[in-house]
Amino acid sequence: MEKMNWQRLISNKRFGQEDRHIFRHDDRSEFKRDSDRLIFSAPFRRLQNKTQVFPLPGSIFVHNRLTHSLEVSAVGMSLGSDVAHVLLSRHPELADSLVSEMGTIVSAACLAHDMGNPPFGHSGERAIQTFFTEGPGRELQGQVSEVFWSDITHFEGNANAFRLLTHRFKGRREGGFVLTYSTLAAIVKYPFSSLVSGKKGKFGFFSSEEEAYRRIANDLGIIRLSGKDEPLRHVRHPLVYLVEAADDICYEIMDIEDAHKLKILSFEETTSLLLGFFDEGVKSSILQRIVDEAITDDNEKVVYMRSCVIGLLERECVEAFIANEDQILLGTFEGSLIDHVRPEVAEAYRTCAQVSRRKIYNSKPVIDVELSGYKIIETIMEQMTLAAIAPTRFYSQQLLRRVSSQYDIDSPDLETRIMAVIDYISGMTDVYALDIYQKINGTSLPIV
Repeated sequence: MEKMNWQRLISNKRFGQEDRHIFRHDDRSEFKRDSDRLIFSAPFRRLQNKTQVFPLPGSIFVHNRLTHSLEVSAVGMSLGSDVAHVLLSRHPELADSLVSEMGTIVSAACLAHDMGNPPFGHSGERAIQTFFTEGPGRELQGQVSEVFWSDITHFEGNANAFRLLTHRFKGRREGGFVLTYSTLAAIVKYPFSSLVSGKKGKFGFFSSEEEAYRRIANDLGIIRLSGKDEPLRHVRHPLVYLVEAADDICYEIMDIEDAHKLKILSFEETTSLLLGFFDEGVKSSILQRIVDEAITDDNEKVVYMRSCVIGLLERECVEAFIANEDQILLGTFEGSLIDHVRPEVAEAYRTCAQVSRRKIYNSKPVIDVELSGYKIIETIMEQMTLAAIAPTRFYSQQLLRRVSSQYDIDSPDLETRIMAVIDYISGMTDVYALDIYQKINGTSLPIV
């Protein structure tokens, strides 16, 4: 199998502006422009009121989707820059290529990686999926195409992010955010159709955006695995592994820090987990530094230990990427970069993941948010979808007037209207979804 090529994989061609020459008034790179477009966008700003893991807001400030995305972006910048430095020294022929911009590309993709997530995180995703598989939405199966049914019953935040970034919503001259091909490819963690999503139900793009991904993948030379008449399936763009690693590092380690702040984990438990990544010599050095710096607050001690762990995992993932460069470019690399770090580091990470599942993700505050979030999204999905199916009813008309004009809710096509409902709901913040839920149920009236 022929390898993918770095010079082709890193492209500053813009989606939706392929044939246009744009005069620039400053010296920002095209990939830096991607970051700026994302940061100043309304969907990115709304991440500040979307649940990461713990309830929002509270007297103790824990991570939301916005702070998580910013931290992932910072780690992604380090990962991409460090990998680029090694690649440029290993491959002198790449000196005049855009490989040096790898850190900026990964950083931008990290900013966007959660932008398609609905309110209340995975609980919101499940509520959308099960409305069609277990709820009133089951009756729609015979009225829509097979691939559309597969898309909505496997609704996925990753695929929704690609849609948000590339879809031409009403009122837009071009598709999505007009980002560069490489930034867009770097967020597609599961580069295949929902028809081949498997047991986990993960996929990278809805059927409505399949042609967009095909165009990007073909241009960048991303290896295709499926035949001509089979559902689309590609290997990952190599930078996806760095975006995934940045996300893996941040959510696992930062969730432990948040759990300590919320007293779900004791200081002793937290210290044991974080120092478990290091040998005895490094542990002693970290503890001595805490003494030398006169850090007496337990939260601040955890912050320092956490920063040491993130630094270690970043270096380990860079080494794993470089060691497996050939397999990644051939599309034969399996698993994540975290799976390929040194065994003792991987074991410490697995221990953190096991404790997180047992004590954090099954804690009462987290379960309560998931239960409430599920019910809120389930109710809004039911009422809005029924309105889209029967738009001439009085109550339907009242509900549909709430939907922004950018969503094609009045389309003559049923699938388009259903997707408009999903677009509308998935773009809500937690607080806005709660507000709509209360109004639909008649438990809240507007105060003028």
